[in-house]
Amino acid sequence: MASLLPLPQTGTYVQSVRESCRALRSGSSVKISQEAVRRFLLSPAFANSFERLQTAHGVTMPLKFPSVAAELNLISVLALLNFASGYRVPLHVATGRGAYDNIRALLFSLYLTSAEGSGADNLLSAKGMVTITRDKVAELMNISIRQEKPVPGIPGVVMSEVGGPLLELVDLIVSAMVETGSILLNGGYPDLGAFVLEALSEAKRAADKSDPGSMASAEVILERLVKAFPAFQDMSLIDGTPVYVFKKALFLIHAIVLRFASSKAVPLPDTSTLPVFSDNVLPSMLVHLGVIDISECTVGSLKGIFLDSKDQLNAFLSSGPVPSEGTGANKAPPKQGPHLSKEEAYVLRASAVDACELIVETARAIEIPEDEEKQTWLRNIKLPQLDGWLWAVAKDRLDYRSLERFVETSTVFY
Repeated sequence: MASLLPLPQTGTYVQSVRESCRALRSGSSVKISQEAVRRFLLSPAFANSFERLQTAHGVTMPLKFPSVAAELNLISVLALLNFASGYRVPLHVATGRGAYDNIRALLFSLYLTSAEGSGADNLLSAKGMVTITRDKVAELMNISIRQEKPVPGIPGVVMSEVGGPLLELVDLIVSAMVETGSILLNGGYPDLGAFVLEALSEAKRAADKSDPGSMASAEVILERLVKAFPAFQDMSLIDGTPVYVFKKALFLIHAIVLRFASSKAVPLPDTSTLPVFSDNVLPSMLVHLGVIDISECTVGSLKGIFLDSKDQLNAFLSSGPVPSEGTGANKAPPKQGPHLSKEEAYVLRASAVDACELIVETARAIEIPEDEEKQTWLRNIKLPQLDGWLWAVAKDRLDYRSLERFVETSTVFY
């Protein structure tokens, strides 16, 4: 259980993500060369689509909210439930959509079928979250959690029972909502958004003490979220050493900035230097694009995955085919990627965090050829922008869309 692991010391949460991820990547013999980073930065694949895709985190929703507090709560619950990557293929088969789009659709349904206020009839409130059931989640997601099995000894007769490839995901969603709702109720919060707003205000006060008028402290918000809720405690012991990733909590902090930056309706932190929000997409893409080299990795069977990508690297780094305008409903289900253990997945996810740090560090000091002087924008890229590009381009290009992503099930962290 993540809750049994040591949390970082107060004031070191962001630093602990960077340092622990670099240590795990290096200690696992995962290589990231300057040559590979520079090749990626100067590639047509990156240069020709970065500006268009850098903020495509999928946060804005076509919903009308009665208040800023209601929208903040929806974004907060979206971040809480922003997992399901390990069930991408069965979700595509069932709904024609990927993991994140299914979670967004669930949030739409939760919002549209809930009453206003903080009562149990609002499934996005703390009281509503603790009442959620697997049948309700399956109904709102429009998926089946039943399967037919032959009745032993009676040919041609089948019986329906609870099961199927998406039952575990539904149970994980229920568990995360009930657990978080219970913690909120015990703390006297009507919903998760109220907790997050309090954390934002506390972070602003903390920042003002040292620098009046400055932006809220992302460090304070991150610590509040991770300390309070097990579903945000994205960390593990690998060979006795803690590694911290905190993907969903970091995503939430940046999502708030993306949504409310223009209105400044809530206190906002500076997220431009936060570590990336590492899931299965970022590390898989960075391996396919030749940035992360796992050919000598000493952990599990990682050095044996994604072997075909080396032969296609030049094509992946080229401009690529024109993006498809089709919707998820008319795409064939993706190919299932390699199934990894928790340890293997953390090694790759940590490697992606460190790789992105190295990419941005290299970009700031990169020597740009005279004939490519228009690419001076490279020196100003930010980590969340790089995260947004990697996440979005994986769905934007037809050839990238068919690339395998690693799979880890039974997790609520990504």
